[in-house]
Amino acid sequence: MIHSGLTVSPSRSQFFEGESVSLSCEEDDSSAGWTLRRNATRGTRTQCGDGWGKPAGSTCNISYVLEKHTGVYWCESREGASSSSVQLTVTGGSVILQSPVLPVMEGDDVTLSCRTKTPPSSLPAAFYKDGSLIRTEPAGHMTLQQVTSSDEGLYQCNISGHGESPSSRISVSERSSTSSPSTAPPPTSTSSSSSQFVPYGLLSLTAATVLVLLLVLLVIHHINRKSKGNQEVGGDSISYTEVKLSQNKQWKNESNKALRRRCFTTVLYATMTEEEENTDAGTPGARLYCCCE
Repeated sequence: MIHSGLTVSPSRSQFFEGESVSLSCEEDDSSAGWTLRRNATRGTRTQCGDGWGKPAGSTCNISYVLEKHTGVYWCESREGASSSSVQLTVTGGSVILQSPVLPVMEGDDVTLSCRTKTPPSSLPAAFYKDGSLIRTEPAGHMTLQQVTSSDEGLYQCNISGHGESPSSRISVSERSSTSSPSTAPPPTSTSSSSSQFVPYGLLSLTAATVLVLLLVLLVIHHINRKSKGNQEVGGDSISYTEVKLSQNKQWKNESNKALRRRCFTTVLYATMTEEEENTDAGTPGARLYCCCE
């Protein structure tokens, strides 16, 4: 799509009679044949050179503006495409309000000036919006800080002893996402908001690590308990050594008490496994051999 924008020089929306003004169609493609058109206060729709202005390519020069030149101006191509329009006001009075002719960007500062036709032009002026007094400025200049859509409306000014200006509309355009405001906010909110998530992530990682360690300890404890139980259960299969000591005994022979024998017992150590114990009907232990004198 071919686009065009309309520019006005000098860049204001109000003019005194007798001033000159140039309007240009800034086109992307010169072959589109952009022409400046006007819808005057009388409701007539004409193009530059048709009773007003002198065309010079895509520019229209008006060397001497009159009140009849007040109206809406725009650019139009041969295919019928149109640019955005602007409202120009020509007054035969002695006071004008210098305000932006094109819509201003949201967040920008806008300065309004109240000017007289004859010097001095910087006189105390009262500024109005939609018929209500805003304030009076001693130097005749008022700045709107960081405008928003609420600043849209009809503005005019009044200089005591000289009169009041015509009204001009100020429009505010919404700033696109690719555009940055004139006063960029410090980039701390993004970094601070992202840093708020760091402790939560670290806490989650720590909790997961502790949980894994606890699971490992539980598994190790379970394995140790199982191994210990197996040792206790299988303890019966372990070989053991039982030592029996047969003390010295005196055997009495009731038939012959005079004859005594002393038996010295030799202690033998025998190791018997569980399997030997199962096959032996007697009590597990050491076999005793007596050597008698």
